[in-house]
Amino acid sequence: MNIENSRDYYGQVLQGSADLKTDACCTLEAPAPEILAALANVHPEVKARYYGCGLIAPEAAKGMRILDLGSGSGQDAYLLAQLAGAEGSVVGVDTTPEQLAVARAHLDWHAERFGYANVEFVEGDIEKLDALGLEPGSFDLIVSNCVINLVGDKAKVFREAQALLKPGGEFYFSDVYSERRVPQALLADPVLHGECLSGALYWGDFDRLAKDAGFLDPRLVTDRPLGIGDPEVAEKVDGIRFFSATYRLFKLDGLEPRCEDYGQAVRYKGTVTGHERALTLDGHHIIEKGRMFAVCGNTWRMLAETRFAEHFEFFGDFSTHYGIFPGCGELMPFNAETGDAAISGCC
Repeated sequence: MNIENSRDYYGQVLQGSADLKTDACCTLEAPAPEILAALANVHPEVKARYYGCGLIAPEAAKGMRILDLGSGSGQDAYLLAQLAGAEGSVVGVDTTPEQLAVARAHLDWHAERFGYANVEFVEGDIEKLDALGLEPGSFDLIVSNCVINLVGDKAKVFREAQALLKPGGEFYFSDVYSERRVPQALLADPVLHGECLSGALYWGDFDRLAKDAGFLDPRLVTDRPLGIGDPEVAEKVDGIRFFSATYRLFKLDGLEPRCEDYGQAVRYKGTVTGHERALTLDGHHIIEKGRMFAVCGNTWRMLAETRFAEHFEFFGDFSTHYGIFPGCGELMPFNAETGDAAISGCC
């Protein structure tokens, strides 16, 4: 029922973000000034039918070829189109005809607004990306915003996303996660499914699925606890805590299961537009311009072997191993009190 309920809930039941019963499909992060400026260039009807749970604006996206899984009415696609610029492009994939109709209706409006046309929308199921004729290894970035929880075969989505990325490419996405496994019986509830709760991944299962797909070191960027304001919905989930979280997954050979110390460091040049003072790789790595920053081997590769390489100086190599960074443990990564990334000594 997953795909049918998603089409019905987002195409017929919901007519706008005000109809939601929880804040799961709402973005509460305060956008940076350049993102606010880009959002101002998105058509009002597109924004009115937006149901994302995170801010999908990966850094250094200029010139990138980007795939948006579950693109909906097109807000993220049109935002990313501006970040990618005329040299880049965005392909949005969605399965809901009503949402696609809104996105496609304003293609010309946005092309005129931007001064270039670099967006297209494809109707399709993100569980069947292999059926859409997309070339393997052809995307620099893949994004998704509060959609993977809606699909049944999440492992297949991760595997096929990994196959579509270029080496060094990145899957950057927001979704809903749970502190423990949600009972299977709740999947049959159309409201809980449509509100992104019953299909939420237990964070431990997500970690396993991502690694099984070849994304060997998932990095948590931001997270927050979800508010469930509807008493009936809250009663049905019976005290399970849910979180909205943004992760980045890199397609890189050689990543290790733990944060291993090789005595390496990086120094940020401050050259990523909109992030001149500091670049946030994830919740543990806020790298200030000009400051020598010690990193593990995995972080070194995430910067040296991706689109970020030109923005950093690199020090050290893999010739000497000093052991594991302390605090690289197995506890739940989310902070249940504040929603901030949990603090540890990892990296």
